[in-house]
Amino acid sequence: MNEPYALITGSTSGIGLEIAYILAEKGFNLVLTARRKDLLKKFSKHIKTKYKVNVDYIDGDLSDKNTPNKIYEFCNSNKYLIKILINNAGYGIVTPLHLSSMDEEEKCIRVLSISVISLTKLFLPQMLKIKDGRIMIVSSVAAFAPPSQVQSLYGPTKTFVNRFSELINLNYNNEGISCTAICPGYTITNFHTASGVQEEMDRVPSFLKNSAQRVAKESVEAMVKRKKLYVPTKRWKFIAFLLKTVPKPVFNVLSSIIAPGRFSK
Repeated sequence: MNEPYALITGSTSGIGLEIAYILAEKGFNLVLTARRKDLLKKFSKHIKTKYKVNVDYIDGDLSDKNTPNKIYEFCNSNKYLIKILINNAGYGIVTPLHLSSMDEEEKCIRVLSISVISLTKLFLPQMLKIKDGRIMIVSSVAAFAPPSQVQSLYGPTKTFVNRFSELINLNYNNEGISCTAICPGYTITNFHTASGVQEEMDRVPSFLKNSAQRVAKESVEAMVKRKKLYVPTKRWKFIAFLLKTVPKPVFNVLSSIIAPGRFSK
């Protein structure tokens, strides 16, 4: 039987890269994918040397509808059995909805949700065949919050992938396959700079910011335990509870503290 591999999207920085380190340390072979080939080559070599596991990579932009099939064919042609699928790739738009192009919005939705569905559907038959598989979707506590004035479609899209995760569990748990939706709070990565919201991130109190390493560690543990939904750290579990339960006037006060500039100007 082919050796099992973990496939990680968005694996050259932040949470995705930290998950790669953790899984490699646990002895998992890896297939890394992201847009930048130079970084993929660099981190693949480093992880392979440090942890003595097999590491391969394929570059691709998940805003392109053909990329999920490209990734699948790469794994299939190399006979990589994908037993763990980490849907981590991110995308953000800082431009207000009425000013952003439809093309940009479609790219965002494709990266955050359609590619998640595509990759899951592509690798699901392999998992069904061996009756074993773990899927992680890196979502966000934004899934529980009211719509935001910045990155307008980000929260609604994360709500959608949480429901998609529920669908996978409902239909495939009895086949040995689980899906874990990870909903981190503010995490220190280069995502905020890349998506144009670093200013808002800088205004968030430091005690509300988590390291990518900590989020990755708790996320992998939750996936291994086959948890359906997981919010890393106790403080963000509490905040997620508040987001789902407090009346809007109370939320408005809280948001000025935990998310300045995101829900009001």
